[in-house]
Amino acid sequence: MNRISITNTLEFSQLIYGMWRLADDSNTSPNHVEAKIQTSLDHGITTFDQADIYGGYTAETVFGGALKANPALRSKMEIVSKCDIVVDAGRHAGARVKHYDTSRDHIHASVDASLLEMAIENIDLLLIHRPDPLMDHHVTGAALDELVASGKVSAIGVSNFKPWDWDLLQSAMKNQLVTNQIEISLAEISPFTNGDLAFHQREGHPIMAWSPLGGGSLISDISNLGIVMDDIAVQYSVDRAAVAIAFLLAHPAKILPVLGTNNLDRIARISDALKIKLDRQSWFQLYQAALGQEVA
Repeated sequence: MNRISITNTLEFSQLIYGMWRLADDSNTSPNHVEAKIQTSLDHGITTFDQADIYGGYTAETVFGGALKANPALRSKMEIVSKCDIVVDAGRHAGARVKHYDTSRDHIHASVDASLLEMAIENIDLLLIHRPDPLMDHHVTGAALDELVASGKVSAIGVSNFKPWDWDLLQSAMKNQLVTNQIEISLAEISPFTNGDLAFHQREGHPIMAWSPLGGGSLISDISNLGIVMDDIAVQYSVDRAAVAIAFLLAHPAKILPVLGTNNLDRIARISDALKIKLDRQSWFQLYQAALGQEVA
C-alpha cells in the first residue's frame, strides 16, 4: 500500500476506509466492526475516515465500541473526523434548521464529543466538513489552532472547500491546512479542470476524494464509460471499482480515495486498485468516456 505524507510526522494509507455507512449496518457489534477494521489493516488500509454527523451522530460511537473492546487497534491506525454540520438528530436533536457552525464553542464541543465516543485521546486529522458562509475566519482559525496546541488534534484540513474558502481560513491560522476532501471520480470529473485540483496540486496538498465510485453509479453504469471500465477490468482480472479507483491513483496530485462499504469481501477487494497501472492513453480513454466526447 502506498503511504502519503500528510505532514512531516503523519502518513496515511493512500486508500482510506470511509465509515459514513458504519452505523447503517444491521450488525454494529464491536466484534463485527473490529472485523472490518482488521480486514482493512490486513490489506494495508490504515486510515479511517469519520465525521461527527455520520449515522445521525452515532457512527463514531459504533466505531468507538470496537476500539474500547480492543484498545491495541488505535496504534495501528490513523483517524480522520469532521465537524460543523448541525441537523435535527442525536446530540443536536431540536435544531430548527440544518446549518453549519464554525464557532469556537461548537468546534471544541464537537471534538470533545468525538474523542469520548471513539474512546481515543487524539484525532490525527480534523476537517471542517463544509464551508460556512457565516464563518468568522479569525474565530474559527484560532479555535483550530487551539485544538492542535492542546494535543487533541494533530493536523487540520477541510472538506468541500473552494480555493478561496481555503485561503480565507488559512489566512487566520498559525498551523498549515494539510488537505481538502472533495468529491472527485469518473462520475464527477469537474475538479480536473475547474481549478480545484490544480490549486492543491500546485501547493503540494494531498487531496482526499469522497464518493470515488460516484455513490455506486459507476458500478451500474451502462454507458460507454461502463464498457471502457469493463475492458480494463478484464485485462487485470479485477472489478469496475478497482478501475475507477486506479483512475484517481494515476493522477500526480496524490489523490487519496475514501471508500466505504459494510461488506467484508468488498473491503478486502479495495486494494485491487493497486494492481492496475494505467498508461496515459488508457487514462484518457476513461476520462473521455466520462466526459462523453473527445478532448478538444
